[in-house]
Amino acid sequence: MHELSIAQAIIDVATRHAEGRRVLRVEVQVGHLRQVVPDSLQFAFALVVQGTALDGAELAITHVPAAGRCRECGAERVMESFPLSCGACGSFDVEVLAGEELLVEALELEEDLLEKSRVSST
Repeated sequence: MHELSIAQAIIDVATRHAEGRRVLRVEVQVGHLRQVVPDSLQFAFALVVQGTALDGAELAITHVPAAGRCRECGAERVMESFPLSCGACGSFDVEVLAGEELLVEALELEEDLLEKSRVSST
């Protein structure tokens, strides 16, 4: 299950960017060509976050469909099945435009209580 290593990588990125703050939500984009099973990724994430700054955080997954441009006829289409081919002319000579993403897009962080108390006392 490669979803376990993907979950760990997501946690590593989120932890690094959270800079010690508690993470409430992680938004990720996962391309179709990554062949990630969303339920498996959710399960792996829930296991790996235990005891970390992300413990209890929500994982929001946005699926990005595979899309490409045909080098033969120039058509741009969503490609839903393998092998990847042009939906207009049937050529297999396609340039992938989307669907390879694996991005931590956004983090929702708990407010730093120290910073919050400084703002309210001024």
